[in-house]
Amino acid sequence: MSGESVSGSAGQAADVQAADVATAGLEGPGLFVVVEGGDGAGKTTQLDLLQRWLQEQGHDVERTREPGGTTVGESIRELVLEHGRGEVDPRTEALLFAASRAAHVAQRIRPAVRRGAIVLCDRYIDSSIAYQGAGRGLGVEDVASINSWATEGLVPDLTILLDVEPSTAARRRAEREGAADRIESADEAFHGVLRAAFLDRAAAAPEKYLVLEAAAPAEQLHQAIRPALEDLVASHPGLAQRSGGA
Repeated sequence: MSGESVSGSAGQAADVQAADVATAGLEGPGLFVVVEGGDGAGKTTQLDLLQRWLQEQGHDVERTREPGGTTVGESIRELVLEHGRGEVDPRTEALLFAASRAAHVAQRIRPAVRRGAIVLCDRYIDSSIAYQGAGRGLGVEDVASINSWATEGLVPDLTILLDVEPSTAARRRAEREGAADRIESADEAFHGVLRAAFLDRAAAAPEKYLVLEAAAPAEQLHQAIRPALEDLVASHPGLAQRSGGA
């Protein structure tokens, strides 16, 4: 389930990813699935389609997002993403995202996995590695290390990476209602660095990723994602059923 590689920090990403996988362990019968990609890649649409499809099959689905997902996480989200909240330097930004993620894993993700739910999460550690590690220049290894500690080494069963050209993503963002947040409004060169970092991350552990070209129609992408989820579900017979589900 691999994607194309992009030159640059692939060697660093491989080393860090290997360390993550070696220390990770999901505690429970559930599944942890993340959808990643740049702003404007179509993550929300695919998460909506996946949630509906899985719930129609009777699965207990825990839908969440980063930053956010908990009371403290949503407060951090507002602080780091909204304009007019004062200066947030790169190191502070990285640490705030890691703090939000620590609460998210402890309070939402691990408990849901333990009860047998399928967790669908909009963004996870790869976003911090791309945005703060590569985009802000803090370094892939340092940002990965902070987040591995914050999450006690928890890695997803599957990361779906929606790969999109920065120009296409910018057009989609412009078409959306509402003002762009502080990170979305960064220039196209910044978003190009993010794209390369996401692809490097996927190339370092292809067995954990499904990389798809996000320019494809939404339903076509959804149909491409389904087989990977079906395989995961089949390998986890202890998955919980939704109350009132089939």
